[in-house]
Amino acid sequence: MRKKITVVGAGNVGASVAQRLAERGYADVVMVDVIEGLPQGKALDLLEANPITGTDVSLIGANDYAPTEGSDLAVITAGIARRPGMSRDDLVLTNMKIVVEVTQNLVSRSPNCILLVVSNPLDAMAQLAYHVSKFPRDRVVGMAGVLDTARFRTFLATELHVSVEDVSAYVLGGHGDTMVPLVRYTTVAGIPISELLPQERIDAIVQRTRDGGAEIVNLLKTGSAYYAPSAAVAQMVDAIVLDKKRILPGAVYLQGEYGIKGLFVGVPVKLGAGGVEQVIEIKLTPQERAALHKSAEAVQELVRVMKIEEGVAIG
Repeated sequence: MRKKITVVGAGNVGASVAQRLAERGYADVVMVDVIEGLPQGKALDLLEANPITGTDVSLIGANDYAPTEGSDLAVITAGIARRPGMSRDDLVLTNMKIVVEVTQNLVSRSPNCILLVVSNPLDAMAQLAYHVSKFPRDRVVGMAGVLDTARFRTFLATELHVSVEDVSAYVLGGHGDTMVPLVRYTTVAGIPISELLPQERIDAIVQRTRDGGAEIVNLLKTGSAYYAPSAAVAQMVDAIVLDKKRILPGAVYLQGEYGIKGLFVGVPVKLGAGGVEQVIEIKLTPQERAALHKSAEAVQELVRVMKIEEGVAIG
């Protein structure tokens, strides 16, 4: 019997996620959006591709949550993008209302599902979904690190003219300006990146990674990235649905790991059928640890705005 996955939000990210998952053929997909006709139309369009892609999955679009009942996994992409003149706090409070409603609806109909949060600001929205759902931490995870790491690997591979498959890297911390690419753990076919590039080029690539989302927004003028984000979501869903036990960077509720307690921060985790099956704690230098804590403090500020701070400790 196929798994059932709900994707909330039928915009560019949500629709791309639904397409990638449908083409994998291992799960039926339900798309939910408040805009009448939008999820229904996109779901029907994807369904009509089944004879060509060779899959038999069911695709349903809805404006309510009734069809989502019994979902094994739910991907939350709903929310608005930051608009000109909108402060970060404004964005948090607007998307907070959306994510609260979405989470309540999902949990009431699928109390045993795993929540994969994509809505921005990512770390804060994952914390909110965790707070509202009352789920154990292994069943709430945020997607950011996989995307940020993919951007880092892409830029390194382009710089060195090598296959992206040979570039191994991790980007930790919050999804934003304070993210922490771990240069010391970055290798190309096992060779440390420091032996292949001068420090100034590494620094430039690290900065481009931090600005990766903004670079695309500036090019598009209207809208933001969705191809790479949806691919990142699909990789995490693969790990969970197929019980692959992948070690991937994910935003997870830390309970003392890395000296951080009570916050969602991006760190390496093992993803499998149980969701977040293990938080992988790697050794960091004092400088790396300080950078991760600085990133956590940026997340804490957003959590404080939402007034859901509970026993947060950093250091």
